[in-house]
Amino acid sequence: MNTPGDKYSPGSAELQLGSGAAAWTAPLRKAPAQNAERELGAPGVPSLNTPKGWYSRSYLPHRDEIGLIQFLTFRLADSLPQKKLQQIEDELRFMPDEIREIERSKRIEHWLDSGLGCCALRHPHMAEMVEQALAHFDGQRYRLMAWCIMPNHVHALIRPNKPLAGIVQSWKSFTGRWALAHNTELALGIPGPAFWMREYWDRYMRDEHHFHRTVEYIHDNPVKAGLCASPQAWPWSSARHLLGTPSSGSAF
Repeated sequence: MNTPGDKYSPGSAELQLGSGAAAWTAPLRKAPAQNAERELGAPGVPSLNTPKGWYSRSYLPHRDEIGLIQFLTFRLADSLPQKKLQQIEDELRFMPDEIREIERSKRIEHWLDSGLGCCALRHPHMAEMVEQALAHFDGQRYRLMAWCIMPNHVHALIRPNKPLAGIVQSWKSFTGRWALAHNTELALGIPGPAFWMREYWDRYMRDEHHFHRTVEYIHDNPVKAGLCASPQAWPWSSARHLLGTPSSGSAF
């Protein structure tokens, strides 16, 4: 991936909520549940008996299909220690399959929002590089609809024109190399050779209501984590374009 160029444009038509959302969500449709195959955060593995593009991870179905709007979350390598992940799995082991993945996601988000790890994305220069990476191929490989850069993880809502794995890898590859190259200079505190966790979490949008709830969730994440008073006050989020005047300074 080349160095990102122009910054994200707040005037992008894909980021105007309202009548445009119906067009975005036109291809959304419900999907049948699949059997558990992989844990949350691992790449899906297609079944021989499932249609092309479908895969399952835990109980709920996932789908990697061109044009299908996807909510993606990826996090720093040290954002959630293996010991904590194992604790979560132990706590969930007796839960019914149909709610285990949802509950797992909630608990992981809770621990991420508590600020575990080096939280290198807290540094304004690092956050800016991630923002530029998200915006760089907007309109080419995907349409970027909403996003938020938290201290140790990133949320992005996109309509992909390419497979998800390649899109996420391009973001991670560029920003990871930049982070490691500037680790000492910026005192990012990255503890090892890996910047990003290898895998990512994804969820496709079922319908327009799901879409709007997801946008709200993305924008509210910094408020929920106690980092700012309102979504538009967070400097590293599409909320500042969608919901009000851009923030006048860093909230860090």
